[in-house]
Amino acid sequence: MSAARRARLGVLVSGSGSNLQALLDACAQADFPAEVACVVSNVPTAFGLERARKAGVSAVALDHKAFGSRADFERALGETLRASGVEWVCLAGFMRLLSADFLAGFPGRVLNIHPALLPAFPGLHAQRQALERGVKITGCTVHFVDAGTDTGPIIAQAAVPVLPDDTEASLSARILAEEHRLYPLAVRLAVTGKVTLEGTRTRVDAQAAVGDQSLRSPGAPK
Repeated sequence: MSAARRARLGVLVSGSGSNLQALLDACAQADFPAEVACVVSNVPTAFGLERARKAGVSAVALDHKAFGSRADFERALGETLRASGVEWVCLAGFMRLLSADFLAGFPGRVLNIHPALLPAFPGLHAQRQALERGVKITGCTVHFVDAGTDTGPIIAQAAVPVLPDDTEASLSARILAEEHRLYPLAVRLAVTGKVTLEGTRTRVDAQAAVGDQSLRSPGAPK
């Protein structure tokens, strides 16, 4: 994608939006191939909306509780995104499952980031799940969204070691630092066509896949 043509992102948030901030910061770089066109939250008080406003980005609150049905909420959500010319949708702590009908409006162009090495530990409290199962390595995953819960094809992953004295809070903080690096990388790969969907899997351009330390295991040689 040329520098003159940047993909337009719609970012969905429900909370503080730290991954939104990582995307805003990346998009502020002249060579990044995307821009945040719109931020939408289903929680009117979400701090992520304030992050968007500070960046000069359209910030829209769509309280899902104000709609009579999930379909009505998703219809309004889709209309809001399309009104801003959104081409790609990035979930950044968005605490609502999206239906197949909504996803059909953005086929193969909805991404999510999850604080685990999927397919392990999908759903809520992934860091707690990792600690309870005693794994030695966890991390984060960016994937395409399908109608399941964290079941879509994987784009990129970053590994994080689990330390003997980790708590849910300390592990979450270290994973979050990797999320902030990984999400912009995965968005770059996706919008520049470096990722190809092949059924339930993806094929990532080989040069792009090894070009960033986020895609390596902890301690791997640079």
